[in-house]
Amino acid sequence: MTEDGKAPTTKHVPVGWPPRNRREMTVKVLWIGVWLVFLKSPIEDLAGGAHGIGATAAGAAGLAAFVGSYLALVFRNIGRPFTPRFVISLLAVLGVLAPLLSYTLGGAWLGLFIYLSVACGATLPLRAAYWAIPVSSVLLYLVGLHSDVREARDLLLLTLLIGFAMTGVGQLVRTTIDLRRARATVAQLAANEERLRLARDLHDLLGHSLSLITLKSELAGRMLPDHPDKAARQVADIEQVSRQALVDVREAVTGYRRPRLAAELAGAQVALTAAGVLAEVPADPDLTGIAEEAESTLAWTLREAVTNVVRHSGADRCLVQLLRRQTLDGPVLELTVEDNGSGGSGKGPGNGLTGLTERLEKVGGVLEAGRIRHGFRLLARVPASPVVAVVSGA
Repeated sequence: MTEDGKAPTTKHVPVGWPPRNRREMTVKVLWIGVWLVFLKSPIEDLAGGAHGIGATAAGAAGLAAFVGSYLALVFRNIGRPFTPRFVISLLAVLGVLAPLLSYTLGGAWLGLFIYLSVACGATLPLRAAYWAIPVSSVLLYLVGLHSDVREARDLLLLTLLIGFAMTGVGQLVRTTIDLRRARATVAQLAANEERLRLARDLHDLLGHSLSLITLKSELAGRMLPDHPDKAARQVADIEQVSRQALVDVREAVTGYRRPRLAAELAGAQVALTAAGVLAEVPADPDLTGIAEEAESTLAWTLREAVTNVVRHSGADRCLVQLLRRQTLDGPVLELTVEDNGSGGSGKGPGNGLTGLTERLEKVGGVLEAGRIRHGFRLLARVPASPVVAVVSGA
């Protein structure tokens, strides 16, 4: 885990996301390419010369159109997503070409129904997929009665199973997309609420002070020609009110800028999950007896550690723990961030870790960071007040 400025890396393409770079595109292409193995029989049938020139050319054109429509469906979320009407049109192309090619060119083409079933399961809503997949399987068997009954029987169960399995994958993708949209909505609502809170606080802080400054300025202006001493007292009051308003604003801004550990833990869960990292993060931290400055420092430490995990480590697992311990120096609160990544290629601690060390030292804490057997671990420790148990007696 270092500050070497590398781009973020992930172990896989997140579910429901279009590829964001060349590497993720390669992974998706390879994953889809594996399933093109069922095209082996139609290609061998065309290459074997069992059909005339016209039939071979027509078969090749039909196969190209079929594969093109199928690939367009599975890559439909790259760039501008297809409209539902266009998706249905592509499914109709598959639904026409699969039985037509299988009926006219023989049993070697029955494997096209597998792609039809997969496309229906992955793209159609559940209710529509539940009848489209059996219809595709029945159509496979009916065409097989003319082309190759044995091959049709062998592919019938496979077509059903793969199609229904893809309904689960499609539902997972849709749920993931809905969840991401919900998170974005929650974040937007939180930002709007924070703006409203800031507006209320500024109004409460400055409304009275500015009104008082305005009133005293008007009084000083009226007193200045005839009563300079009274005007001077008003100006002195204006100065005092202005200084107090400035102090109030500074305190308010400091409070806004100070991160909270609970909020950072929630943000860490979202950031790690979004980066494809399997995260285990505590939900409700017990901060009893922890000074605000110490909590703020732990929050900064967590933010820096999670940023390093996402950007530099290449990890796919991360564990965040928040534990109270009793040491020789007294009770402490420990924050541990442990991942299974490589830690990047930087030499020694980066500027981020150095800054965290300085922050922790100011609140009496310590920072330990280094490689472990299967990854990297960062541990921050801050002093905590003893938790006093309150016992009520008779």
